[in-house]
Amino acid sequence: MAGEMDLRKLIQGMKPKLNPGSFVFCTLPEKQLPLDVAFIASFREEEGVTVVLEQVLADQKGWSYESGMAWITLTVHSALEAVGLTAAFSSALAQEGISCNVIAGYYHDHLFVPLERAKDAMNALQRLSSE
Repeated sequence: MAGEMDLRKLIQGMKPKLNPGSFVFCTLPEKQLPLDVAFIASFREEEGVTVVLEQVLADQKGWSYESGMAWITLTVHSALEAVGLTAAFSSALAQEGISCNVIAGYYHDHLFVPLERAKDAMNALQRLSSE
């Protein structure tokens, strides 16, 4: 099933969903990646492997991180080749002074925003979607 390419339809159909919990970004040496941890995402970089996981799991492992983040999923199925969606939602969040880290999956875009700004981010995204 092909994802949506039309920017207007993507924005109108974003339907942001706030996932419950607090999530963190940690970096680990590649040789220390445990198999018993359910990561939300991982990305190999020259300096190590960045992993995204529930904060409680990072705390259990004693891994350091900077801050807890809220995870918002844009439930619209966006095509990987779609143009403009990231610019649109990042601009809406930037206007509210909300930082955002984005991970694009095959079906959806996933936004990680400061935990204390989750409600503000959801409001900004819903406003954008209704314009």
